[in-house]
Amino acid sequence: MFGFADIIKFLISFFVILPIVTLIHLSGHIFFVTLFGGLEKKIVIGCGTKVFSFWNIEIRKYYFWNGACEFKSLRHDNRFTNTLIYLGGSLFNLTSIFLVNALISQGILDTSVFWYQFVYFSFYILFLSLFPMYFSDGSPSDGKAAVLTLKNQHEKKISDDIQFMKMEEQNKTKERSRDRFSGD
Repeated sequence: MFGFADIIKFLISFFVILPIVTLIHLSGHIFFVTLFGGLEKKIVIGCGTKVFSFWNIEIRKYYFWNGACEFKSLRHDNRFTNTLIYLGGSLFNLTSIFLVNALISQGILDTSVFWYQFVYFSFYILFLSLFPMYFSDGSPSDGKAAVLTLKNQHEKKISDDIQFMKMEEQNKTKERSRDRFSGD
């Protein structure tokens, strides 16, 4: 039966563990972006209005719902590097699952509901990101983007949680900002 203690476990899982798992996933993408010379990198946790940021991490009002990472260019930009960027989040989730299980089996971490939920949500994010599909907004999952990239059919360098801004888009954004502040 679902009781009060289960509600507390659910709230902790949803508001603490899921954002941690999301951060690990996005860190995997950013790791490979950094490895391949990406510039102006940022991790966005959640959606809605910006609450605060530190380093290159931005926390949004609904921090427990989704996330994204952004970057502007890559020094090493080819099908192989792009595929690793798309799969990087899942690789980090998979690594965290194995790491937690290894630490529990070695007796370093205690078996607990927290770690069970951590592994559960890690598998959840891992599965949904690798499942080759398009989301309702038209963006591909990481798995679909990786497949399209390997087939040389993916040009936008975006997925459900990766945003790549081309230099032309950056310049247009800067020009709009200048126009807005100059009173034109």
